[in-house]
Amino acid sequence: MRKPRDFDAELQALTDKAKALKTKKQGQLGELVIASGADALPIEQLAGALIEAVAAEAARKVAWRKSGAAFFRSDGAGARKGAGRNTSGASASGAGAQSSSGEAGAA
Repeated sequence: MRKPRDFDAELQALTDKAKALKTKKQGQLGELVIASGADALPIEQLAGALIEAVAAEAARKVAWRKSGAAFFRSDGAGARKGAGRNTSGASASGAGAQSSSGEAGAA
């Protein structure tokens, strides 16, 4: 005869794994905020920039994705300067006061 499966133990293991993944993701997001220099912004400004970044149009998100990829390929500091230039060009063609969301979007 086969041994019956312990569904409760399997469910607990999956719950523990999901919790560990969530904790790891939160840690990585915090590291990203610090590495990008966004930790120097006031928390209200960073939150506002992130909210605008989520609501941004697809073309801006593509530009941010490119600058973000450059950030991870380099040491980070040079890409941060380059990301500022990219978002300035994007904000010139977009709405007026979007530069802060561009910086956090690259974060």
